[in-house]
Amino acid sequence: MNIPTSLRRAKTPVVLTAAVLLAVSACGSAEAGSDGSDGEGGKPTGTVQVDGSSTVAPLSTVAAELFRAENPGVEVAVGTSGTGGGFEKFCHGETDISNASRAIEDVEASACRLKGVEYQELQVAGDGLSVVVSKDNDFVECLTVDQLRMIWQPGSKIDNWNQVDATFPDQKLELFGPGTDSGTFDYFTGAVNGEEGASRTDYAANEDDDLIVRGVSGSVGGMGYFGHSYYEENKDQLKALAIDGGDGCVAPTVEAVQNGSYKPLARPLFIYPRASSLEKPEVAAFLDYYVENNKRIAEKANFVPLSAEQDAELRKDLDALKAKQAKQES
Repeated sequence: MNIPTSLRRAKTPVVLTAAVLLAVSACGSAEAGSDGSDGEGGKPTGTVQVDGSSTVAPLSTVAAELFRAENPGVEVAVGTSGTGGGFEKFCHGETDISNASRAIEDVEASACRLKGVEYQELQVAGDGLSVVVSKDNDFVECLTVDQLRMIWQPGSKIDNWNQVDATFPDQKLELFGPGTDSGTFDYFTGAVNGEEGASRTDYAANEDDDLIVRGVSGSVGGMGYFGHSYYEENKDQLKALAIDGGDGCVAPTVEAVQNGSYKPLARPLFIYPRASSLEKPEVAAFLDYYVENNKRIAEKANFVPLSAEQDAELRKDLDALKAKQAKQES
């Protein structure tokens, strides 16, 4: 992806510090009217709470930065507790929007229903999950899905590259990847091993992608995986491998993700807004902005923008969410 890579991913709430939260709270109490507007041009004020996937966090962070430039009275707090952790907070009513690098699972949807949380799934971008090695690795350029499965399947004891392919050198294989709360973990294990959560456990697991970068880049025999946007931000230290899903080696490019040829590691990225949160003008305004500017946001955050058909579906899904919110009010 030939897109600027200045954005750095944060692993804690990326917009608000405690001091800023206090300032926003005081400002909201003193200036905001009962309808959540500040009285100056009808612009909203307040805080939008977003949490979930660390992969999707840069996307929502860019959306927040662009939105706040036009709506300085609104703060958007973006946390990164992982897709699973984000849904747990979301279904308990603690957040307005949940970032997700996979679709919500049945058990999570049931938890939301039990709490009376209505929501809508919105696909806001695409991503090619990248398998990465050190920049110093000069012996591998492409792996087949079978080779990935051989490495990552439950119970695998492969710990040397020459066990993967006899043409590879006698080089220790060190593995790094996301933890089990990560939607990236769920997607990778499902796509490669055929079952979400099915993985060897003797690897360096971390929800902090920066630590995965450090681990892989610091080891000639290192390998890891995460969202392609994060590879773009660290490609001076890493090399992304092409993947052979059965039709030859394909690199994770924008075109390959959009046309589906980067298989099986191309995936959709989602946000899940809570219908009742649309009662807050600041949330409704942020969500409208996010959807209306999804292409600009995706490109700025190094993700794959939606196709025209996907964009139309996104707008239709937003209308469905608004209909749910209107039904709750009636």
